[in-house]
Amino acid sequence: MSKSGLFAIAAVAILTLLSLVYFAATLETRQGTTTVVIEPPVPALQPAEPAERPILNRESNSPLPQIRIQPREEPPPVAVTAIEEVEVAPPPEEVEIVVEPEVNIEDDADVMQLPSLNGSDSFVFDGLRAIQNGAVLVDLLARDQIVRKFVVFVENISRGEFPQTGLPYRALGQDMPVRNIDDNLFVMDESAHARFDYAVQTFVSLDAESAMAFYRTLSPLFQQAYAEIGFRNVSFDDTLRAAINNVLRTTNMEGPYQLVRPSIMYLYADASIENLQEVHKQLLRIGADNTILLKAKLREFVALL
Repeated sequence: MSKSGLFAIAAVAILTLLSLVYFAATLETRQGTTTVVIEPPVPALQPAEPAERPILNRESNSPLPQIRIQPREEPPPVAVTAIEEVEVAPPPEEVEIVVEPEVNIEDDADVMQLPSLNGSDSFVFDGLRAIQNGAVLVDLLARDQIVRKFVVFVENISRGEFPQTGLPYRALGQDMPVRNIDDNLFVMDESAHARFDYAVQTFVSLDAESAMAFYRTLSPLFQQAYAEIGFRNVSFDDTLRAAINNVLRTTNMEGPYQLVRPSIMYLYADASIENLQEVHKQLLRIGADNTILLKAKLREFVALL
């Protein structure tokens, strides 16, 4: 046999041997041998719906890498807990807010700008002069601190007292006329009541409604003066009402009244009279007729208070 024939036989034998080795290797891999395959980079695939994703057969003999695309897992169900019933409050009712119109002081003649308490005398006197017969009354009043003196006077009257000093009116300047019975006993002369006629007539001639309107204007000053003497939480209107009622409750007593004078001041000889309230004894001094007129006017004021 020639050399070329031998080479041909040797080449066929080698190819046959390589074929057997290849088939043997392929069969071992299918029986469980793990083959590590490095996947070449592939372009990103557009995700498709899980139901349409193909699943490659692991038993395929394709030399390409075997890829199994797992379906997207559904999110676990969320436990729904019972929600307690919450009481929903109804919406708040709308409240209509009424805005008071602004008062134009320049256009309203009834609105007055009050002065300070210390500087209120001229304001009070001017206001009184504007009232019917008020100018005559001003001439009988004290010259200074008229609001404070009036407040103290009213507070004393409300308790049945009658102050001897700090009065809101001027002193009469006349001594009480008396007649001697003996060296230790006196009697009040009937002319003693006439000393108060002019003052009582001036007071009762005032227009009650105008005077009360002016009192309302001065009320903040009266209340401030009342607080100064310790009555911060008490209405001065109530105290004035109590003072007027205290005068109205007094009973009229007929004279003549016998007096004694153990010192400078005269005292009533009758202990039942001397033990009366000071305000009641003062009414005895002005006389029964003046007392009747005074009470009638005070009833007009208290009805308007």
